[in-house]
Order: sequence, then structure tokens, then C-alpha cells
Amino acid sequence: MSADGSRLFVVDAFTDQAFRGNPAGVVILDEKRDDAWMQSVASEMRHSETAFALPAENGWWHLRWFTPTVEVDLCGHATLATAHVLGGHSRFRTRSGDLTCSVSPDGWIEMDFPADRPAPVDPPDALRRALGDHTTVVTVTRGVSDLLVEVGGPDDVRSARPDLAALATIPVRGVILTAHDTSRDRIVSRCFYPAVGVPEDPVTGSAHCTIGSWWAERLGRDDLIAEQLSPRGGTLRLSRRGDRIRLGGRAVTVWHGEILV
Repeated sequence: MSADGSRLFVVDAFTDQAFRGNPAGVVILDEKRDDAWMQSVASEMRHSETAFALPAENGWWHLRWFTPTVEVDLCGHATLATAHVLGGHSRFRTRSGDLTCSVSPDGWIEMDFPADRPAPVDPPDALRRALGDHTTVVTVTRGVSDLLVEVGGPDDVRSARPDLAALATIPVRGVILTAHDTSRDRIVSRCFYPAVGVPEDPVTGSAHCTIGSWWAERLGRDDLIAEQLSPRGGTLRLSRRGDRIRLGGRAVTVWHGEILV
């Protein structure tokens, strides 16, 4: 193996159990690499996102995220995974501004992200086609990147089988289905991103900037517990603080190695 190659990790984020949560690739770069190389690594990894971290000045890191097909502006679970690899307390310069991560007293990593308060929009025809008649739509809103669809309840979220081809035609990054599970007082969701090569994301940190902003307003409180109901599942703590959202989660390293090219 190379003595000084870029280090590569696979980390399961928003979980304290291996093979749960959302797996992310994390590459700690040994030198600056071009976009084509990073996209090739992300395509090889096939995770929903792979993060690339390069040391910057005064303890900061440059951080970028790639799906298997495109670069994205913000990714929560791969940021959590990177902070986990770096020891928790981390500061990142990104396309979405400066992001900081810290470790809470109980060991959760907390990420300080921009809030994303969505605004009501008319439901696109493609959304109606994608969800069909079996999902009760309460409200459709649009955040910076995603369409957020509040549905009738947690059963609507769990049972949804959307037409992914129809979702991919909507001019957004992805579509979030969400509801308040009153029996457990948790916000539940599922997130679909076929337009960027991710049919359903296991646990989506960046989407919770939108989810947390919406439900904090709807429920009239700033601190929430959220659960993404994908097959792998994951849990987040959300705290709205003005125009920021703190996302809390756990992470587990599954394996690590080096990139030889």
C-alpha cells in the first residue's frame, strides 16, 4: 500500500450500530485533487455521498461532497461521517458556507447547519402521478433544494411506493415525505433523490435543515427528535436556533484503507 496516499473510510452515520444508518465514503486527501478524480472515486464507492476533506489554514478543512453522478452543495450524513473520522470537533469550509461540528457531553456529534424554511407551493403534476391515490398529501412546500411533502401520518410515510421516474422529472434535488408521529412524538420522513442518482437515501442530514425548520414552525417548539424510515433507518436530534439548525447524530466506522491511484 502507498505510504502517503489519501485515506479512505466507510462510516455509517446517524446510528450507533454498524450496517445501519447511512453509509458514507470519507476521503482524507493527501493533496489537492481535481474534480474528475473525486467524481470517479465517488462513482466507484457507489454510496449516496462521498466526502472529500483537505486540510486548510488554522485547523479548518475544505470539504466537498459527491454523489455517484454529481457534486452537491450540502450533505449532512457525510459531514457527520467526516467529523467522526477527524475526532468530532471539526470546522469546514464548503460551498454552503462555514460549518462547525462539536461533541455533546453524551458523545453525539452536533453539526451547525443553515436552517431552510420551506414555502408553500402548488403540487406539481408529476408529484401527483408519483404518489398516486394511496398517499394523503396535506401540504407541499419548497426549500432551497428539495420539495417537502407533509403527508397524513407515519403510515403514509412508511407505505409510500412512489414512481421514481416521475419524481426525477420534478426540477428539485429530491422529494421528502414527512409526518409527525404523535404516538412517539417524533418527526418521521423518507427522502427520494432519483434526479441525482439516489433512489432513496437511508438517512439525509441536509434534508433535516428543511424538515426541522418546517416542523419547528408547525409544532411551535425548537427541539425535536427525527427518524428516517428507510430500511436501514436512522435517528437525529434537531435544534432550531434562529437561522441555524443543529443536527445531532452518532456514527460508526466500518472499514478504512488507502487509495492507491
